[in-house]
Amino acid sequence: MAIDYGDARTGVAVSDPTGFLAGFTTVIQSHNADFVAAELARLARTQGAEELVMGFPRNMDGTEGPRAELYRAFAQKVEETAGMPVRLWDERRTTVEAHAILSQAGKKTKQHKKNVDAVAATLILEGYLIYKKAHPDG
Repeated sequence: MAIDYGDARTGVAVSDPTGFLAGFTTVIQSHNADFVAAELARLARTQGAEELVMGFPRNMDGTEGPRAELYRAFAQKVEETAGMPVRLWDERRTTVEAHAILSQAGKKTKQHKKNVDAVAATLILEGYLIYKKAHPDG
């Protein structure tokens, strides 16, 4: 299960049972980190997630972005709430790519804003799944 954490909206994507592509997506709309962590834990249980991967902000040169510490703290909260580790995953350009995908699909602006986080979570998940297939031991 992939997480695109945000201040107001958190995108979630869960792979299909084969681990080949994203199947289920949703957006949690809340500013409350405790509520979001609890909802992520609930989704992980109900969707049968075996791993959690969360987008992690990096600058284009690979250094950690200004929000890195906030994301680390939130990942720790999710780990404690869900009872499973969270792998931090480089999320550079996922939001930009998500906006481009939705624009190409012709989504209206209001729908676009609601869906961009789920699409970004899907991109995080797909990147992670590709990595896992190429590196099955790591």
